[in-house]
Amino acid sequence: MDFSKITGNVNPAAPVHSTRIRVGRSIDGYGLSPGITQEQRLGVETLMKAAFAKFTEELAGNYYPLAGMDEAVRQQLVDDHFLFVSGDRNLQVAGMERDWPEGRGIFHNTREDLPLSGSTRR
Repeated sequence: MDFSKITGNVNPAAPVHSTRIRVGRSIDGYGLSPGITQEQRLGVETLMKAAFAKFTEELAGNYYPLAGMDEAVRQQLVDDHFLFVSGDRNLQVAGMERDWPEGRGIFHNTREDLPLSGSTRR
C-alpha cells in the first residue's frame, strides 16, 4: 500500500503507529468458526501453513501453532500484542472456542509488522 495516496483529514501531529484490520475468510469446503468441525479447522490450519511457507522477502516469517506452544513464547506473543486472551463468554457460547487450541495459530513476518492469525479469537 502506498500511504502517500491517502487523502483526507490526516493530522501529521498525530501519526498512526499501528492499525488492525479484521477480515473473515471463506474457503470452499470449510465452515466458518461457529460451525466448523475440528477436522475442518485442522484443514484450514494446514492450508494456511502452506501459504505462509510460500511468503518470501519482507513477508517471510514464522508460524506459531497454539497447540503445544511453549508458555514463554505464548507470553511473549501476548506481551507484544500479537496474541490476545479474553475468555469472552459470548465466543464460548457461539462455539468459537470448541477444541481450543487445536487448529489455531499465529504467523508474523520477521520484521513483526504483519501478524496474521487463524481462528485465534480468544
